[in-house]
Amino acid sequence: MELKGSVFIITGGASGLGQATAEVFSEAGARVALFDVAKEAGQAVADEVGGTFYEVDVTQEQQVQHAVKQVVQRYGSLHGAVNCAGVGVAARVLSRRGPHPLDLFQRVLTVNVVGTFNVIRWVAEVLAKAPAVNADGERGVIVNTASIAAFDGQIGQAAYSASKGAIVSMTLPIARELAEFGVRVVSIAPGVFDTPMLGMLPEAARQSLGAQVPFPARLGQPREYGLMARHIVENVMINGETIRLDGALRMAPR
Repeated sequence: MELKGSVFIITGGASGLGQATAEVFSEAGARVALFDVAKEAGQAVADEVGGTFYEVDVTQEQQVQHAVKQVVQRYGSLHGAVNCAGVGVAARVLSRRGPHPLDLFQRVLTVNVVGTFNVIRWVAEVLAKAPAVNADGERGVIVNTASIAAFDGQIGQAAYSASKGAIVSMTLPIARELAEFGVRVVSIAPGVFDTPMLGMLPEAARQSLGAQVPFPARLGQPREYGLMARHIVENVMINGETIRLDGALRMAPR
């Protein structure tokens, strides 16, 4: 699919991977609609890339449904979505303070899994009815954000790893289902990236994480995620797969 002239929803577009993807897609000629709960930051990014911002909590059914309809009404079409909205926590199953808080576990799964699925289903409804854009009969592309924590999660990442493992597990069945409509579904599993989530760590800890990456020995840059998302959209044979984007990093237990 050509990005030039296409319309993409990007969740979590106010910062980090979502913001970088919005910038990359916009540079390629796509029109982007950003979904995020951070209104001020989201609007600023939308203004920067010439897109539109919608204040959306991806876990809320009606908010997502309404915003998707608004995007289609504004642009007249929709060609896909990149799901970057997510949260992460660090908590042991058993700590000195007791068992892992259940509400914390539920919150991570609700945002990362339910939120992603909520966007997928409403976007898929639009894409399935859209006209094909090329000779292959392609109608759209949905890109999700998993994590290498889905495969080698560390101590304290039970909730986060479970949520990202769910993203990996639902990629293929959804891709198989939507194939009849000419809609591809692919997930990216980033390693350690220089995002606001890691920005809370001390600089020494950030440098230590980057040094663990075999090559290049540094934190990933959000733009590199955006470039991968762009390649997925533009390469029609990539479908039903989760692609690790981690510089060959395999995380240790802690």
